[in-house]
Order: sequence, then structure tokens, then C-alpha cells
Amino acid sequence: MRGPSRLRDCASCSSFKTLNVKCAVLLAASFSLAVGTLRAEAPAPKQTSAQHQTYNPASAITPQEQKGIDTDIGRHFGSAPVNPGPRAKLSGALKPKDVRAAMRKVANWQLAVAQPYFGRIWTWSVLYTGFMAASPALHDPRYRDAMEKMAEGFHWELESPHPDANGQSLAQTYLELYMEKPAPEKIAPTETAFNSVIAGYGPPIPPNQAQIPWWWCDALFMGPPAWAQLYDATHEKKYLDYLDKHFWQTSDLLYDKHYHLYHRDITFMHKTDKRGEPIFWSRGEGWVMAGIARTLEYLPKSDPDYGRYETQLRQMAAAVAKIQDPKDGLWHADMLDPEDYPQPETSGSALMTFAMAWGVNHGVLNRAQYMPVIAKAWRGLVGQIYADGRLGNIQQTGSQPAHYLPSSSYTYGVGGFLMAGAQIVDLPTHTPKHEHAGKTK
Repeated sequence: MRGPSRLRDCASCSSFKTLNVKCAVLLAASFSLAVGTLRAEAPAPKQTSAQHQTYNPASAITPQEQKGIDTDIGRHFGSAPVNPGPRAKLSGALKPKDVRAAMRKVANWQLAVAQPYFGRIWTWSVLYTGFMAASPALHDPRYRDAMEKMAEGFHWELESPHPDANGQSLAQTYLELYMEKPAPEKIAPTETAFNSVIAGYGPPIPPNQAQIPWWWCDALFMGPPAWAQLYDATHEKKYLDYLDKHFWQTSDLLYDKHYHLYHRDITFMHKTDKRGEPIFWSRGEGWVMAGIARTLEYLPKSDPDYGRYETQLRQMAAAVAKIQDPKDGLWHADMLDPEDYPQPETSGSALMTFAMAWGVNHGVLNRAQYMPVIAKAWRGLVGQIYADGRLGNIQQTGSQPAHYLPSSSYTYGVGGFLMAGAQIVDLPTHTPKHEHAGKTK
């Protein structure tokens, strides 16, 4: 995650000099002007069958990408075997029994291979969120019990006493477990850590980035839901104030109001692909959409920004629905460049599918409009499952589109898949609602 050669999903924690906030904002503004002439309606992905037939994933992987893959495998985040075996024969239908069958196959395989290596960084915390969603959806306490055992093993402590957004993400699982059965020891370390963040403590920010806490779009999944949950558990308004202030600070900087998609960070605001299109990374868009959905799950409707979160989720859902691959129903690592990145990318696709299914279930998105999108996406996701339960086509950790083998499978992608399935199970009978059972709004 925090390799010396490049910034990745986790946001490097090396020592850096800080920039003046005004300078960073001015820099971002100049980037926006530079790319302004490129603004045009995002095109639907072009399907070039010949290119798809000749594309060789193994030869497309660069040495730098392979180095990242090797690092991730060495840290037990996942694996990418050359010969993963055949694909599973599973139904991609939205019937609850079929959805549960796919979820169970993936969850069982992932729990078996991952549990000996459980850790506290974001790659694990996203998987934990998926396991927490899987237990009630599958009526199986094993996954939730594994999370309780994990939390007790870490004494309910986060990775750092002064965590950045990635380090805050594990609190989402701790707080879910706390709300099921409150006990002081389950919440005290999180409260202490989050209070230290409010007080201004935290890791330094890279000097080439905006000097704001959530300077990269991935942070909007990692941090905001935990802050909303902590408010829900304590009813202390300072946690909502921090959430609203910094979410919209990031949104104002990175959200492209033309494409209704997020730049990964300010260094991408002036970058384009070979065709002059801006680079929008599928997992980055998934992080944001899923983060908004999970934040809304716990945010009180009385919050003055509640409607703004809903509006942005609607805008992003409409944008990604337009560029869904018509063949496999998923999205590419580079959202606007299916020619150079023809493979489906499962982690971003799963997170976007989760967000849209959540939006339909909670009355934020129009059911008739998004059910076909969700159905096609879920069928595509199920198509990435191998016979042993491996979920493939998940890009390795990083900060931008990359290449990978079809067998490539990592913990966070499985977490997104389980989250999506848990929402899809409820689609046939779910009554749209905003209130969350057991929560005081």
C-alpha cells in the first residue's frame, strides 16, 4: 500500500512538506482551466470486437504494474494465478436464491483464504464491511462472528491513533458491531482517534496534493460513513460537522460538474488519455458512490446537507449508467477508455452496483430506470466468479487505471461484491425508505 515509488489507494504516509491551502486550490483551478477545452459529452464506450479478441492481458501488464501486483500478493491482499480453473456455473438472475448462492460461494472462499491474514488497513476493512453485509443477507452468522473475533483480536483499536481516512475505515465495522451490542470497549478507541483528528492530528499530506484531510476521492468511502456512524452511536454533532465540512471540501475540488464523475486527486485534473479524454478511474467512482450511499444510511435527514448527498448520488448514477458496457454490463478501469482497458473491472463495478441498488431500495433512485442497469451489472459480476469461489478481474491496489489478469482477485473487490449482493437480495420486496431500523434520526 504505502510503497516508496508511488502513491496508491491508501495515500502515502511518508514524511512530506505541507503546502498552503490557497496554493493547492489555485493549482487545482489552473488544472481545471487547462482541461476545460476538453469538456464534451462523455461518449458511450466503443465496442471494437477485433480489439477485444486480440487483447492479451498478460502482455499488457507493465513492469511497474507487475511490481504492484507482486507487492499486493506478498501482503496477502489477494492473488492472480495464471491458471485459475474454470468459471462457476451460477445464475446471474436477481432472484434472492440465486443472488445468495453467488454471494455464499464467494464469501466462503474468501473467508477461508483470507482469515489467517486479517489486518487493519483499508484493503481489509472494505472486506469486513462486505462480510458484515453478508451475514444478515445470507442468514449466516459465521461472517459476522469472524468480524467480532477480528475486532477483539485488535482490541477494537484502529491502525493508528491519529488515522487518515484509510485508517478510519475499520471503524465502520467496529461501529456496526457496537450498535448491535453496545459496550464501552468497542467504541472508546474510535472516539479517541476521531477526536484527535478533529483536534488537528493526523499524517502529513503529500506536498503535491490539496492540503485538505480527504484529498483523494477514495477517502469519501473510507472516512465519511464512519463519521456518520459515530454520530449515530453518540449523537455528538461535532462528528457530523466534521463530515459535512470535509466531504464538500473534497467534492468542490474533485467533482467534475460536467461529467458528474470524480477526479482521483488534483494531479488527475489536467491528465487525459491518448484520445484527449479525462481519466476517470472506475474504482474511484465506485468509492465515492458507495461512500455516499453508506453515509446516507446513517446520516439524519435533518442534516442540512442531506439533500446534497442524494443529489450527487443521482447525478453520478445517471453518469455511470450511460457508460455501462452493453456487452458484459460492467465498467472498465478507465471509464472512458474501453479500447486500452477492455477488461471489466470488478471492484469499481461492484461498488457502483451496490450504490445503485441501495439507491433503489431507499427511494433515492428511480426503480424502473435503474433495475435494468443493476440486473445487467449483477449478471456481469456473477460472470467473474470461478468454480472455487474466486472473484476475478479485480484491479490491484493503485491510484489510476491499470492492467491485470482475469484471475486477479483482491479482498476489497470481494467486499464490494458482497455489499452489492446484500442490497440486491432486497430489491424484489424492499419498500423504499430512508429510516434505518433501530436508529434515531
